[in-house]
Amino acid sequence: MGFFDFVANSGKSLLGLGNDSEAIKKEIEESFEELPVQGLFVEVNEDTVTLAGVARDFATREKAILIAGNVEGIAKVNADQLVTPEMIAAATEQNAEPIEIPKETFYTIEKGDTLWGIAEKYYNNGSKYTKIVDANIEVIKDADLIYPGQTIRIPDLVA
Repeated sequence: MGFFDFVANSGKSLLGLGNDSEAIKKEIEESFEELPVQGLFVEVNEDTVTLAGVARDFATREKAILIAGNVEGIAKVNADQLVTPEMIAAATEQNAEPIEIPKETFYTIEKGDTLWGIAEKYYNNGSKYTKIVDANIEVIKDADLIYPGQTIRIPDLVA
């Protein structure tokens, strides 16, 4: 649940222009309309980003991981300390039943992929590609422009 792998030689160029940790933190904060993570802490150590803070929900947590991982030069994101209110509540309640943390489904785009094709693969219906775009709006700025090496999240379909 803590470490996520990414393709280091692709993504947005943010590193090497000053404070790498601040650059990724700013990218996460500016990708959302409202502040997505309270107490957001970002640390870059070589090709690994460590994220900490309280994300407002699981989807926001996943999006912050994707934004950090889709930076050129980043190969791993450690999200052990990036939690949600549900995760905190479950950890603090005595004898509480463990919460079911949604399984993250990430997909790394390959040459020749289309969002339609990815939706066909995961949903058996290419027209559901808009669900993928909506879930990755911070990463996919234009549904017609995806790039090999870019990692996106594949949301569960609600019936």
